[in-house]
Amino acid sequence: MGAAVLTVTATLLLALPDRAPVGELPALARSHGIGLGVAVAVDPLARDGGYQDVVTSNYTSVTAENTMKWEYVQPERDEFDWSGPDAVVDFARRHGLGVRGHTLLWHNQQPPWLSEGDWTGAELREVMREHTDALLGRYRGRITTWDVINEPLVDDGPRLRDNLWHRVLGEDYIAEALRMAHEADPGARLYINEFGIEGAGPKADALHTLVTDLLDRGVPLHGIGFQGHFVHGSVPEDLTEQMRRYSDLGLDVTVSELDVRIPEPAGQEQLEEQAREYRRVVQACLDVPRCVNVTVWGVSDQHSWIPEWFPGYTAALPFDGSYRPKPALAGMAQALERRRTGARPGRTAPRTPPGHRTRLKNSKGPGTREPRPASAERPATPPP
Repeated sequence: MGAAVLTVTATLLLALPDRAPVGELPALARSHGIGLGVAVAVDPLARDGGYQDVVTSNYTSVTAENTMKWEYVQPERDEFDWSGPDAVVDFARRHGLGVRGHTLLWHNQQPPWLSEGDWTGAELREVMREHTDALLGRYRGRITTWDVINEPLVDDGPRLRDNLWHRVLGEDYIAEALRMAHEADPGARLYINEFGIEGAGPKADALHTLVTDLLDRGVPLHGIGFQGHFVHGSVPEDLTEQMRRYSDLGLDVTVSELDVRIPEPAGQEQLEEQAREYRRVVQACLDVPRCVNVTVWGVSDQHSWIPEWFPGYTAALPFDGSYRPKPALAGMAQALERRRTGARPGRTAPRTPPGHRTRLKNSKGPGTREPRPASAERPATPPP
Protein backbone atom coordinates (compact mmCIF):
# COMPACT_ATOMS: atom_id res chain seq x y z
CA MET A 1 0.00 0.00 0.00
CA GLY A 2 2.79 2.42 0.95
CA ALA A 3 4.61 1.86 -2.34
CA ALA A 4 1.43 2.45 -4.31
CA VAL A 5 0.80 5.73 -2.49
CA LEU A 6 4.37 6.87 -3.14
CA THR A 7 4.03 5.99 -6.83
CA VAL A 8 0.80 7.95 -7.22
CA THR A 9 2.23 10.90 -5.33
CA ALA A 10 5.35 10.95 -7.48
CA THR A 11 3.23 10.85 -10.62
CA LEU A 12 1.14 13.82 -9.51
CA LEU A 13 4.21 15.87 -8.63
CA LEU A 14 6.00 15.41 -11.95
CA ALA A 15 6.97 18.81 -13.26
CA LEU A 16 5.08 20.19 -16.21
CA PRO A 17 7.08 21.22 -19.28
CA ASP A 18 8.56 24.73 -19.14
CA ARG A 19 7.48 25.57 -22.69
CA ALA A 20 3.94 25.65 -24.00
CA PRO A 21 3.41 22.83 -26.51
CA VAL A 22 1.37 24.96 -28.94
CA GLY A 23 0.87 23.10 -32.21
CA GLU A 24 2.23 19.79 -30.90
CA LEU A 25 -0.91 18.07 -29.67
CA PRO A 26 -2.44 16.91 -32.98
CA ALA A 27 0.60 14.84 -33.95
CA LEU A 28 0.94 13.47 -30.43
CA ALA A 29 -2.72 12.46 -30.37
CA ARG A 30 -2.56 10.83 -33.79
CA SER A 31 0.47 8.83 -32.69
CA HIS A 32 -1.90 7.11 -30.23
CA GLY A 33 -4.79 6.80 -32.67
CA ILE A 34 -7.01 9.25 -30.78
CA GLY A 35 -8.44 12.63 -31.68
CA LEU A 36 -8.41 15.92 -29.79
CA GLY A 37 -11.46 18.07 -30.36
CA VAL A 38 -12.75 21.51 -29.41
CA ALA A 39 -16.23 23.02 -29.28
CA VAL A 40 -16.58 26.05 -31.55
CA ALA A 41 -18.95 28.98 -31.95
CA VAL A 42 -19.84 30.27 -35.41
CA ASP A 43 -19.07 33.99 -35.14
CA PRO A 44 -15.48 33.85 -33.84
CA LEU A 45 -14.76 30.91 -36.11
CA ALA A 46 -15.58 33.17 -39.05
CA ARG A 47 -14.08 36.47 -37.89
CA ASP A 48 -11.41 36.01 -35.21
CA GLY A 49 -7.97 35.05 -36.47
CA GLY A 50 -6.63 34.24 -33.03
CA TYR A 51 -9.58 31.94 -32.38
CA GLN A 52 -9.06 30.22 -35.72
CA ASP A 53 -5.35 29.71 -35.04
CA VAL A 54 -6.01 28.00 -31.70
CA VAL A 55 -8.46 25.62 -33.36
CA THR A 56 -6.35 24.70 -36.37
CA SER A 57 -3.03 24.43 -34.52
CA ASN A 58 -4.07 22.42 -31.48
CA TYR A 59 -7.00 20.18 -32.34
CA THR A 60 -7.98 17.53 -34.85
CA SER A 61 -11.77 17.90 -34.79
CA VAL A 62 -14.52 20.38 -33.96
CA THR A 63 -17.93 20.15 -32.33
CA ALA A 64 -20.54 22.84 -32.94
CA GLU A 65 -21.37 24.31 -29.54
CA ASN A 66 -24.88 25.40 -30.44
CA THR A 67 -25.54 25.91 -34.13
CA MET A 68 -26.65 22.33 -34.84
CA LYS A 69 -29.14 22.33 -31.96
CA TRP A 70 -32.80 22.31 -32.85
CA GLU A 71 -33.64 25.96 -32.06
CA TYR A 72 -30.92 27.16 -34.45
CA VAL A 73 -31.15 24.68 -37.29
CA GLN A 74 -34.96 24.42 -37.47
CA PRO A 75 -36.36 27.53 -35.75
CA GLU A 76 -39.70 27.09 -37.54
CA ARG A 77 -41.37 23.92 -38.75
CA ASP A 78 -39.86 22.89 -42.08
CA GLU A 79 -37.67 26.03 -42.20
CA PHE A 80 -34.01 25.04 -41.85
CA ASP A 81 -31.15 27.47 -41.36
CA TRP A 82 -28.00 25.79 -42.61
CA SER A 83 -25.75 28.86 -42.43
CA GLY A 84 -24.20 28.02 -39.06
CA PRO A 85 -23.76 24.27 -39.55
CA ASP A 86 -22.41 24.83 -43.06
CA ALA A 87 -19.88 27.35 -41.72
CA VAL A 88 -18.55 24.85 -39.18
CA VAL A 89 -18.42 21.94 -41.63
CA ASP A 90 -16.81 24.05 -44.37
CA PHE A 91 -14.17 25.42 -41.97
CA ALA A 92 -13.35 21.88 -40.85
CA ARG A 93 -13.05 20.69 -44.45
CA ARG A 94 -10.70 23.52 -45.40
CA HIS A 95 -8.40 22.75 -42.49
CA GLY A 96 -8.52 18.96 -42.49
CA LEU A 97 -10.50 18.64 -39.25
CA GLY A 98 -13.12 16.10 -38.33
CA VAL A 99 -16.63 17.13 -37.20
CA ARG A 100 -18.78 15.78 -34.39
CA GLY A 101 -22.51 16.45 -34.81
CA HIS A 102 -24.17 17.85 -31.68
CA THR A 103 -27.01 17.21 -30.98
CA LEU A 104 -30.27 15.66 -32.22
CA LEU A 105 -32.53 15.08 -29.20
CA TRP A 106 -32.10 17.20 -26.07
CA HIS A 107 -34.54 18.66 -23.57
CA ASN A 108 -33.16 22.21 -23.91
CA GLN A 109 -32.79 24.77 -26.70
CA GLN A 110 -35.92 23.68 -28.51
CA PRO A 111 -37.90 26.20 -30.62
CA PRO A 112 -41.33 27.14 -29.23
CA TRP A 113 -43.17 25.47 -32.10
CA LEU A 114 -41.66 22.18 -30.95
CA SER A 115 -41.58 22.51 -27.16
CA GLU A 116 -45.05 24.05 -26.90
CA GLY A 117 -46.74 21.83 -29.48
CA ASP A 118 -49.63 19.52 -28.58
CA TRP A 119 -48.29 16.39 -30.25
CA THR A 120 -49.65 12.92 -30.74
CA GLY A 121 -47.12 10.12 -30.84
CA ALA A 122 -47.43 9.74 -34.60
CA GLU A 123 -47.01 13.48 -35.16
CA LEU A 124 -43.91 13.77 -32.98
CA ARG A 125 -42.34 10.73 -34.61
CA GLU A 126 -42.84 12.36 -38.00
CA VAL A 127 -41.26 15.60 -36.77
CA MET A 128 -38.33 13.66 -35.32
CA ARG A 129 -37.82 11.75 -38.55
CA GLU A 130 -38.01 14.89 -40.70
CA HIS A 131 -35.40 16.64 -38.56
CA THR A 132 -33.11 13.63 -38.42
CA ASP A 133 -33.32 12.95 -42.15
CA ALA A 134 -32.66 16.60 -42.98
CA LEU A 135 -29.67 17.04 -40.64
CA LEU A 136 -27.91 13.70 -41.11
CA GLY A 137 -28.81 13.60 -44.78
CA ARG A 138 -27.27 16.99 -45.51
CA TYR A 139 -23.97 16.08 -43.85
CA ARG A 140 -23.83 12.42 -44.73
CA GLY A 141 -20.20 11.47 -45.25
CA ARG A 142 -18.99 14.82 -43.86
CA ILE A 143 -20.03 14.40 -40.22
CA THR A 144 -19.05 10.91 -39.16
CA THR A 145 -20.11 11.01 -35.49
CA TRP A 146 -23.37 12.24 -33.94
CA ASP A 147 -24.62 12.81 -30.41
CA VAL A 148 -28.08 11.45 -31.09
CA ILE A 149 -29.34 11.38 -27.50
CA ASN A 150 -28.18 14.07 -25.12
CA GLU A 151 -28.64 13.81 -21.34
CA PRO A 152 -31.45 11.23 -21.21
CA LEU A 153 -31.23 10.88 -17.41
CA VAL A 154 -32.20 13.40 -14.75
CA ASP A 155 -29.39 15.60 -13.47
CA ASP A 156 -28.67 13.83 -10.21
CA GLY A 157 -30.31 10.42 -10.35
CA PRO A 158 -30.97 7.20 -12.23
CA ARG A 159 -34.39 8.01 -13.74
CA LEU A 160 -35.11 8.87 -17.35
CA ARG A 161 -35.65 12.60 -17.76
CA ASP A 162 -39.28 13.71 -18.22
CA ASN A 163 -38.62 15.49 -21.50
CA LEU A 164 -40.89 16.06 -24.50
CA TRP A 165 -39.79 12.85 -26.18
CA HIS A 166 -40.31 10.71 -23.09
CA ARG A 167 -43.71 12.23 -22.28
CA VAL A 168 -45.14 11.67 -25.76
CA LEU A 169 -43.29 8.60 -27.06
CA GLY A 170 -42.40 6.76 -23.88
CA GLU A 171 -39.04 5.39 -22.79
CA ASP A 172 -38.44 3.71 -26.15
CA TYR A 173 -37.89 7.11 -27.80
CA ILE A 174 -34.16 6.54 -27.38
CA ALA A 175 -34.18 3.36 -29.46
CA GLU A 176 -36.47 4.98 -32.04
CA ALA A 177 -34.18 7.99 -32.43
CA LEU A 178 -31.08 5.83 -32.84
CA ARG A 179 -32.78 3.68 -35.47
CA MET A 180 -33.92 6.78 -37.38
CA ALA A 181 -30.39 8.21 -37.30
CA HIS A 182 -28.94 4.95 -38.55
CA GLU A 183 -31.42 4.87 -41.42
CA ALA A 184 -30.57 8.48 -42.32
CA ASP A 185 -26.81 7.79 -42.36
CA PRO A 186 -25.82 4.12 -41.99
CA GLY A 187 -22.14 5.06 -41.91
CA ALA A 188 -22.33 7.47 -38.95
CA ARG A 189 -21.17 6.57 -35.46
CA LEU A 190 -24.09 7.18 -33.09
CA TYR A 191 -23.65 8.23 -29.46
CA ILE A 192 -25.48 8.80 -26.24
CA ASN A 193 -23.91 11.82 -24.48
CA GLU A 194 -24.31 12.26 -20.72
CA PHE A 195 -22.87 13.99 -17.66
CA GLY A 196 -22.61 12.73 -14.09
CA ILE A 197 -21.47 9.27 -15.20
CA GLU A 198 -17.73 9.89 -14.86
CA GLY A 199 -17.62 8.33 -11.39
CA ALA A 200 -19.44 5.40 -9.81
CA GLY A 201 -22.99 5.94 -8.62
CA PRO A 202 -26.68 5.27 -9.34
CA LYS A 203 -26.72 7.47 -12.46
CA ALA A 204 -23.65 5.75 -13.94
CA ASP A 205 -25.21 2.34 -13.25
CA ALA A 206 -28.55 3.39 -14.72
CA LEU A 207 -26.97 4.48 -17.99
CA HIS A 208 -24.99 1.25 -18.22
CA THR A 209 -28.19 -0.76 -17.72
CA LEU A 210 -29.98 1.30 -20.38
CA VAL A 211 -27.14 0.88 -22.86
CA THR A 212 -26.83 -2.85 -22.27
CA ASP A 213 -30.54 -3.26 -22.94
CA LEU A 214 -30.34 -1.23 -26.15
CA LEU A 215 -27.48 -3.39 -27.41
CA ASP A 216 -29.27 -6.59 -26.46
CA ARG A 217 -32.21 -5.41 -28.57
CA GLY A 218 -30.03 -4.74 -31.60
CA VAL A 219 -30.38 -0.94 -31.47
CA PRO A 220 -27.64 0.81 -33.51
CA LEU A 221 -25.48 2.47 -30.87
CA HIS A 222 -21.73 2.88 -31.28
CA GLY A 223 -20.45 4.99 -28.42
CA ILE A 224 -20.90 6.86 -25.16
CA GLY A 225 -19.83 10.45 -24.56
CA PHE A 226 -18.61 11.28 -21.06
CA GLN A 227 -19.11 15.04 -20.92
CA GLY A 228 -16.49 15.75 -18.26
CA HIS A 229 -17.57 19.12 -16.86
CA PHE A 230 -15.48 19.00 -13.69
CA VAL A 231 -14.99 21.28 -10.72
CA HIS A 232 -11.33 21.71 -9.80
CA GLY A 233 -10.39 18.90 -7.41
CA SER A 234 -13.27 16.60 -8.41
CA VAL A 235 -12.03 14.50 -11.34
CA PRO A 236 -13.15 10.99 -10.29
CA GLU A 237 -10.44 8.48 -9.48
CA ASP A 238 -12.43 5.77 -11.28
CA LEU A 239 -12.95 7.61 -14.59
CA THR A 240 -10.95 4.96 -16.44
CA GLU A 241 -12.99 2.19 -14.87
CA GLN A 242 -16.28 3.83 -15.81
CA MET A 243 -15.24 4.30 -19.44
CA ARG A 244 -13.91 0.75 -19.63
CA ARG A 245 -17.36 -0.61 -18.72
CA TYR A 246 -18.56 0.52 -22.17
CA SER A 247 -15.37 -0.47 -23.94
CA ASP A 248 -16.01 -3.97 -22.59
CA LEU A 249 -19.40 -3.88 -24.33
CA GLY A 250 -17.64 -3.19 -27.64
CA LEU A 251 -18.55 0.50 -27.70
CA ASP A 252 -16.30 3.46 -28.34
CA VAL A 253 -16.08 6.14 -25.65
CA THR A 254 -15.09 9.79 -25.73
CA VAL A 255 -14.59 12.62 -23.29
CA SER A 256 -16.93 14.91 -25.13
CA GLU A 257 -17.16 18.29 -23.32
CA LEU A 258 -14.12 18.62 -21.05
CA ASP A 259 -13.53 21.64 -18.86
CA VAL A 260 -12.29 22.07 -15.29
CA ARG A 261 -13.66 25.19 -13.59
CA ILE A 262 -11.75 26.84 -10.75
CA PRO A 263 -13.23 29.00 -7.97
CA GLU A 264 -12.19 32.64 -8.27
CA PRO A 265 -9.51 33.84 -8.00
CA ALA A 266 -7.49 31.32 -10.01
CA GLY A 267 -3.81 31.64 -9.11
CA GLN A 268 -0.79 29.91 -10.58
CA GLU A 269 -0.97 27.09 -8.05
CA GLN A 270 -4.57 26.32 -9.03
CA LEU A 271 -3.70 26.44 -12.73
CA GLU A 272 -0.86 23.95 -12.25
CA GLU A 273 -3.15 21.65 -10.29
CA GLN A 274 -5.71 22.01 -13.08
CA ALA A 275 -3.03 20.96 -15.57
CA ARG A 276 -2.57 17.71 -13.67
CA GLU A 277 -6.33 17.16 -13.87
CA TYR A 278 -6.32 17.65 -17.62
CA ARG A 279 -3.41 15.24 -17.79
CA ARG A 280 -5.31 12.65 -15.75
CA VAL A 281 -8.31 12.83 -18.09
CA VAL A 282 -6.16 12.32 -21.19
CA GLN A 283 -4.32 9.49 -19.45
CA ALA A 284 -7.66 7.87 -18.63
CA CYS A 285 -8.57 7.94 -22.31
CA LEU A 286 -5.25 6.38 -23.27
CA ASP A 287 -5.82 3.64 -20.72
CA VAL A 288 -9.14 2.60 -22.29
CA PRO A 289 -8.80 0.54 -25.47
CA ARG A 290 -11.78 2.10 -27.26
CA CYS A 291 -11.47 5.71 -26.09
CA VAL A 292 -11.18 7.57 -29.38
CA ASN A 293 -11.33 11.29 -28.61
CA VAL A 294 -11.00 13.96 -25.93
CA THR A 295 -12.83 17.22 -26.73
CA VAL A 296 -12.58 20.41 -24.67
CA TRP A 297 -15.68 22.58 -24.39
CA GLY A 298 -14.54 25.90 -25.77
CA VAL A 299 -11.61 27.55 -27.50
CA SER A 300 -10.59 29.98 -24.74
CA ASP A 301 -11.71 31.27 -21.36
CA GLN A 302 -13.15 34.28 -23.19
CA HIS A 303 -15.64 31.98 -24.91
CA SER A 304 -16.37 29.59 -22.06
CA TRP A 305 -19.90 29.08 -20.81
CA ILE A 306 -18.64 28.72 -17.23
CA PRO A 307 -18.67 32.33 -15.88
CA GLU A 308 -22.24 32.90 -17.05
CA TRP A 309 -23.69 29.67 -15.75
CA PHE A 310 -21.47 29.17 -12.71
CA PRO A 311 -20.79 32.63 -11.25
CA GLY A 312 -17.70 32.62 -9.07
CA TYR A 313 -15.88 30.05 -11.24
CA THR A 314 -13.41 30.76 -14.00
CA ALA A 315 -10.39 29.65 -16.05
CA ALA A 316 -11.84 26.31 -17.16
CA LEU A 317 -10.02 25.82 -20.49
CA PRO A 318 -6.45 25.28 -21.78
CA PHE A 319 -6.22 28.78 -23.33
CA ASP A 320 -6.87 32.04 -21.50
CA GLY A 321 -9.02 34.90 -22.76
CA SER A 322 -6.16 36.28 -24.85
CA TYR A 323 -5.46 32.92 -26.52
CA ARG A 324 -2.35 32.32 -24.43
CA PRO A 325 -1.73 28.67 -23.54
CA LYS A 326 -2.16 27.74 -19.90
CA PRO A 327 -0.53 24.90 -17.96
CA ALA A 328 -3.51 22.69 -18.85
CA LEU A 329 -2.27 22.47 -22.43
CA ALA A 330 1.10 21.23 -21.20
CA GLY A 331 -0.68 18.73 -18.99
CA MET A 332 -2.48 17.24 -21.97
CA ALA A 333 0.75 17.11 -23.94
CA GLN A 334 2.58 15.45 -21.07
CA ALA A 335 0.03 12.64 -20.91
CA LEU A 336 0.47 12.03 -24.63
CA GLU A 337 4.26 12.43 -24.59
CA ARG A 338 4.92 10.13 -21.65
CA ARG A 339 3.17 7.23 -23.33
CA ARG A 340 4.70 7.53 -26.77
CA THR A 341 7.23 4.78 -26.11
CA GLY A 342 4.73 2.39 -24.55
CA ALA A 343 2.06 0.34 -26.25
CA ARG A 344 -1.49 1.53 -25.78
CA PRO A 345 -3.87 -1.21 -24.62
CA GLY A 346 -5.31 -2.98 -27.65
CA ARG A 347 -8.83 -2.20 -28.85
CA THR A 348 -11.16 -4.94 -27.79
CA ALA A 349 -13.44 -6.27 -30.47
CA PRO A 350 -17.17 -6.06 -29.87
CA ARG A 351 -18.73 -9.30 -28.81
CA THR A 352 -20.95 -8.72 -31.82
CA PRO A 353 -21.16 -5.52 -33.89
CA PRO A 354 -22.93 -2.69 -32.01
CA GLY A 355 -26.50 -2.49 -33.13
CA HIS A 356 -26.60 -6.11 -34.22
CA ARG A 357 -26.58 -8.06 -30.99
CA THR A 358 -29.16 -10.75 -30.32
CA ARG A 359 -30.78 -11.17 -26.95
CA LEU A 360 -29.93 -14.52 -25.41
CA LYS A 361 -32.79 -16.87 -24.75
CA ASN A 362 -34.25 -16.32 -21.26
CA SER A 363 -32.11 -13.18 -20.83
CA LYS A 364 -33.38 -10.67 -18.27
CA GLY A 365 -31.23 -7.78 -19.60
CA PRO A 366 -33.28 -5.01 -18.87
CA GLY A 367 -17.84 36.19 -27.75
CA THR A 368 -19.18 35.67 -28.87
CA ARG A 369 -20.25 33.46 -26.19
CA GLU A 370 -23.17 31.47 -27.50
CA PRO A 371 -25.93 30.05 -25.29
CA ARG A 372 -25.14 27.34 -22.83
CA PRO A 373 -23.84 23.94 -23.83
CA ALA A 374 -25.78 20.75 -23.70
CA SER A 375 -24.82 20.15 -20.09
CA ALA A 376 -25.80 23.46 -18.56
CA GLU A 377 -28.34 21.80 -16.26
CA ARG A 378 -26.12 21.19 -13.91
CA PRO A 379 -14.30 6.35 -36.49
CA ALA A 380 -12.64 3.01 -37.48
CA THR A 381 -9.58 4.77 -38.94
CA PRO A 382 -7.55 6.88 -36.51
CA PRO A 383 -10.09 9.46 -35.34
CA PRO A 384 -9.90 13.06 -36.51
